[in-house]
Amino acid sequence: MNKIVNLVLALLICGGPVIAQEIEYSQPVNSPESCTSIMVGKKASADGSVITSHTCDGNYRTWMDIIPGTTHNNDTTVAIYTGRMHTEYYNDQNRMEYKGSIPEANTTYRYLNTAYPCLNEKQLGIGETTISGRKELENPKGMFVIEELEKIALQRCTTARDAIRLIGELVAKYGYGDSGECLTIADTREVWHFELFGEGPDKIGGVWAAVRIPDDHVGVSANIPRISTLNLKDKDNCMASANVYDVARRLGYWDGKEPFKFWKAYAGANYFGEPKSFSVREYFILNALAPSLKLSFDQEELPISVKPDKPVNVTDVMALLRQTYEGTEWDVTKNLKVAVKDKETNTTDTIISPAANPWIPTDMINMLNAVREGTVTRNRLVAVPQCSYSTVIQLRSWLPDAVGGVVWMALDNPGESPRFPIFCGTTKLPEPFNICGQHRHRDDAAIWKYRKANKLATVRWGLTKEFINQGIAHFEEKGQAEMPFVESRYQAIRAEKGDAAANAFLTGYTADFAGATMQHWQNLADEFWKMFARGF
Repeated sequence: MNKIVNLVLALLICGGPVIAQEIEYSQPVNSPESCTSIMVGKKASADGSVITSHTCDGNYRTWMDIIPGTTHNNDTTVAIYTGRMHTEYYNDQNRMEYKGSIPEANTTYRYLNTAYPCLNEKQLGIGETTISGRKELENPKGMFVIEELEKIALQRCTTARDAIRLIGELVAKYGYGDSGECLTIADTREVWHFELFGEGPDKIGGVWAAVRIPDDHVGVSANIPRISTLNLKDKDNCMASANVYDVARRLGYWDGKEPFKFWKAYAGANYFGEPKSFSVREYFILNALAPSLKLSFDQEELPISVKPDKPVNVTDVMALLRQTYEGTEWDVTKNLKVAVKDKETNTTDTIISPAANPWIPTDMINMLNAVREGTVTRNRLVAVPQCSYSTVIQLRSWLPDAVGGVVWMALDNPGESPRFPIFCGTTKLPEPFNICGQHRHRDDAAIWKYRKANKLATVRWGLTKEFINQGIAHFEEKGQAEMPFVESRYQAIRAEKGDAAANAFLTGYTADFAGATMQHWQNLADEFWKMFARGF
């Protein structure tokens, strides 16, 4: 039987079907597992930064651009749409539906226009995860989907609290038309965990709650509602819609007698049919940051945040977003082993097959499990190949906004791709980032500069991951080592030549850094093809 399993594994080496098709991570049908966000308070971070993050896991647009701030007349309106998530470029209207309009603000801020808009020029950052909740809460007649709410908040707000209040007001007036969503909203002082649902198909409005992550804590959201009890008297650390209790009572989700828990009222059972407020990802990340707490996976709920055992670097968050649980009980490759003979010592050792990778496609998992039941256990990893892009947003109060706020951006699988910086002061992105790579193979789309090498690497991950990991480490170290120079150079140019020149410097630095990562990954793709040609 082992010989058969090894023969099946060997088929991965050929790589034809794996390269020719888009690899999909296996997960339960209709699973909402699509994003992960890690939050870090300013006293929990190693340098005093406030951090939020987001892995945009799914077939969403990869084009991104920077929308400048503007001023408007008092009678100006702004159109609200759905469908922008699957457009191919900025002016693509094919998949969009007009939902209505609202009055425009007199002044708007510049923001980074990703699929889920994520950072503005005032160091307001947003991460996102879809938490679904009860299907019967959704109301497609509501004007706003979550990404449009993020856009409006970034254009109009400077603080996390203001963004939460504005979103609450917009939803109450115009209606929320999306499934349950969590936004992890941060500014230079604090980060908030904000969860939002509709009120049902017959009600234009929404219901929401938000809790502040303590300054010395870290939090995580990974597609499951997590907010528990609410202390609405503590206005510094808790906010909620005025109807937060009434909706649960009206719809029969809470009897008004037992202690109210927001996640239990509005989530129902999770996608595994369990009344639980966390999954493997939340448990793994919180446990990794605070192992001294000895958290148990058997609990009904975990704390929404924990105090980490040691200060958290921005690179620690990057590393957690690369997690595939290698070497743990959730490692999907743990049973995919082969015997290797050492010619010098004539001894035999058993290792994970070089053909095994954490992102084995569904058809391969099914084939392996058909050969021997239980060979591969399906576990949802943090890093997945269907990721469109991912962000780690670092916000720093002691620096000017333009250089103090930075998105460490990666396209494609965060477990395989490098990160490059986009600053609050960056005003334009290189042309390849203005084109989506999800609709077809496009050499002119930025994501394909990384995706070719990443897909090839999974053919024999045991032999290629060293090249991928070295590249990731190189650019991670480069970014951190050069940051003090970038900060000081920005301030020197600003003092001598003004804001526009200083922002032009940041824009050029972003372009140069991103260009270097794209060239390196294209070189890796060429190298992997050479290795395959040599029959490695």
